Amino acid sequence: MKRSELKVFAVLITTLFLGCSQDEICIDSDLVLVNTKVYTANPAQPEADFIAIEGDKFIFVGTNSEEGNFNCGNNRVLDLDNSFVYPGFIDAHAHLKGIGYREIDLNLQGADSLKSMLTQVKIHSNKQLPGDWIVGRGWIEKKWPEARFPTLQELDEISKDKPIALERADGHAIIVNTLALQLAGIDQNTPDPIGGKIDKDKNGRPNGVLIDKASLLVESIIPKRTALEEKNALKEGLYRTARMGWTQLQDAGSPLSDFNLLRELKEEGSFPIRIQMYISDGRDALKFIDNGPYLDPNHMLTARGVKLYADGAIGSRGAAFFKKYDDYETKGFLIFQKEETMPKLIKALVNGIQIQTHAIGDLANKVTLDWYEEAFNNVSNANRMITEPRWRIEHSQNILPEDQKRFADLKVIASMQPSHAIGDLHFAHKRLGIERLENAYTWRNLIDLGVVVAGGSDAPVEIGDPRIEFKAAIGRKDLDGFYEDYWNLEQTVSREEALYMFTKWASYSVFEEDIKGTIEVGKLADLTIFSKDLMTIPEEEIMSSEVVMTVVGGQVKYSK
Repeated sequence: MKRSELKVFAVLITTLFLGCSQDEICIDSDLVLVNTKVYTANPAQPEADFIAIEGDKFIFVGTNSEEGNFNCGNNRVLDLDNSFVYPGFIDAHAHLKGIGYREIDLNLQGADSLKSMLTQVKIHSNKQLPGDWIVGRGWIEKKWPEARFPTLQELDEISKDKPIALERADGHAIIVNTLALQLAGIDQNTPDPIGGKIDKDKNGRPNGVLIDKASLLVESIIPKRTALEEKNALKEGLYRTARMGWTQLQDAGSPLSDFNLLRELKEEGSFPIRIQMYISDGRDALKFIDNGPYLDPNHMLTARGVKLYADGAIGSRGAAFFKKYDDYETKGFLIFQKEETMPKLIKALVNGIQIQTHAIGDLANKVTLDWYEEAFNNVSNANRMITEPRWRIEHSQNILPEDQKRFADLKVIASMQPSHAIGDLHFAHKRLGIERLENAYTWRNLIDLGVVVAGGSDAPVEIGDPRIEFKAAIGRKDLDGFYEDYWNLEQTVSREEALYMFTKWASYSVFEEDIKGTIEVGKLADLTIFSKDLMTIPEEEIMSSEVVMTVVGGQVKYSK
C-alpha cells in the first residue's frame, strides 16, 4: 500500500461501526464498489479491485490483498458482478443541444441510402401543414449506394408549399428546396457571404446546397425555437449523454442563453452529468471575453472558454487547404478574419479565457497556429491571468508535419474525434487524394511529440458513443472492420492511450486534471462501468460491451 493510502486508511481505522469485531477494519463510506476490476488511469496504481466513495470523492482505492470490512455500519455495498470500472469517460467535443434535438426532431442520421432518407422526409412532410418548415439533420452520403448529395429537385418533389432545410451530419452544409431559397431571397445574383458558398449548377443558378456561412441565409428565417423547446432539448441531451456512459460533456460552441437554461436545469436538479461550455463566436463571445469565466465550485456547470471557427468540413468541401480538392474546383475557405480575431485572442489571454478553434484543413490549422503564436508573443506571462492558457484546436484533422511539431512547441491541445476517421475513410481519398491522407488524423504522431490529445465524439455529427470512439482510436477501422491500405493504421493508439484520451487528458484540457480524470483518493468520484473489459477483449467485441452504470460525484446517474 502506498504512503498516501496508508494515511487515509489509518484515519478510517479509527472509525468503527457496530457489527465490526475488534480485529476487523470497517471502512466508513457512502458507497463501496466490489467484485470488479478497476482501471484507474493512474500510472502509480494502474489497477484495483474495489473503491470506496464518501460524498462526491474517492476515499479508498484498494486491491483484494488489502483487507477491510465493507458490510458494516451504513455502507451501501454494490456488487458489480465482474463488470469493469473506468474513470468517468469525458466527451471533449460535442454539441449538447444538437444531441437533444436529434432525439426530438426529424433525425436523418440512420438513413442508409438517399432513397430511404427522402422517404423519411416525405413521411414527415405529409404530417405538416402548408407553409410549415420541414427541418431535419443528420444525412450523410458517405455510405449511400447513390454516393451523392440530395438535390433541390428531389426536395421539390416532396413539397413545393413547405420550405425544406436538411442539414448534413457535419453541420457545415444544408440542402434546401426552391421555396426555402425564395423565402431567403437567394438567386443567381446573390453573392457568397464571407466564409460561405452558395453552390450553383452549370447555368449559374443556386442548386440548393449552402455551405458554412451561406446556410445562415436560410437558417436565419426559420422560426425560432421557444425557450421551453430549447430547454427540453438540453435536458434530453443531458440524459442521453449519461445513458451513453459519459460523465462530462465539453460543449463545443453554444450561445450564452443555453448556459442560462442549463443553470435553470441545474437548480431544478435535472443535471446528471458535468458540463464545460464554450461560448460560440459572435456577440456572446465578445461579452464573455470581457466578463467571464464562470467557474462552478462543484464542477458541474462551468464556462471558461470561447469557440472560434477557422474553416468548414471535408465532406461539404469547406475545410481550408493549401491545394484545391481533387473532386471540386475549390480549396475550401477560411471562416474567420484576422482583423476581427486577433483582438479577441489578445483580450482572452489577458482575461484568462481559454480559446478553442475549429480547424480541419491543413491551411486552417496552420493559420490558427500562426495566430495563436502571434497572440502568445504579444502578451507576456506577467500580463496573463493564466500563464499556461491551454488553447485548443478542435478536430485538428489535416496537419502538415511541420505544424504537427508546432502543436507541441506552442503547447496547443489537439481535441480530436476518432469516429471522424472511420467515417471519413469512405470519401476523404476522393476529396483529397491519397498523398494528403498522410497528414490526416495523426493521433500517433501528435502523442509521440508530447501533444495532449483530448478525445471526443462531435455528437450529433457522429453517434456520440464512447465505445465507437475507443474502438476507432485503437483500430482506425469502421464498425464493419473495413479500412484501406492508405488509411495509415500506424496512427492508431494503444488501449491505455485511448483510455487517457477520454479521461485524464480530456480533464487536463479543461484545467481539471487535479480533481478528476483518474481514480485516485481525493478526486471526484466519476465512473463509467462497462460489462466487458475494454482493455483486453478482441477489438470486434468492443461494441457488444454495454454501459452498466454511469456514476457522477458518487451518485449513480444511469444504471442498466
